[in-house]
Amino acid sequence: MKILIIEDEQELAQNIGDYLAQEDYLCEFATTIAEAQSKIADHSYDCILLDLMLSGGDGLILLEEFNTRNRKDGIIIISAKNSFDDKIKGLKSGADDYLEKPFHLPELAARIFSIIRRKQFGKVNVIQQGELRIDLLGKTVQVHQTPVILTRKEFDLLLYFISNQKKVVSKNALAEHLSGDIADMLDNHDFVYAHIKNLKRKLSEAGCAGYLKTIYGSGYKWEI
Repeated sequence: MKILIIEDEQELAQNIGDYLAQEDYLCEFATTIAEAQSKIADHSYDCILLDLMLSGGDGLILLEEFNTRNRKDGIIIISAKNSFDDKIKGLKSGADDYLEKPFHLPELAARIFSIIRRKQFGKVNVIQQGELRIDLLGKTVQVHQTPVILTRKEFDLLLYFISNQKKVVSKNALAEHLSGDIADMLDNHDFVYAHIKNLKRKLSEAGCAGYLKTIYGSGYKWEI
């Protein structure tokens, strides 16, 4: 899962990024309105953490742009602005949640998980598709009630495919999802093929049907 942290307090941003990395999130950073606009224009995210008091303007500018672009990324405002009016304005402008500074990092992680679960998986903690069972909280996978051991990236890929069910996902989109904004600097997508090959093999060996299909020349599609 990929997170964009829009925060100009670099120490705080790094602390958030370090903590979320331990929770298996891939984090990218922006410190100004202009930098955030560039990131948002070029990439999609599972959740965006947005400070309102940024160099170059009010973070609410970004929320207004999200509304015009009809983006689906989850948004949590993290701000020292703690007035009731600011909170209402932020939520009405399109944010999914509002967390006042200072906050505890475990609470932030819990709110991120809740938003991603609600937006992508319909508020459930367990995804059941045929013989496949995925525990989102425990980050475990079972096929026919037998555990399937996946790496972090394989588990992330599985959730990404399911959240984009019946859509063709391109190799470029998969590379960006797995490696973030460095994807454009990679010479090839061999690492994507390797992760997908291993994921398909592990699911197949456990007795899972071939829900993950290769669409030659286009990418991959999860279909059940």
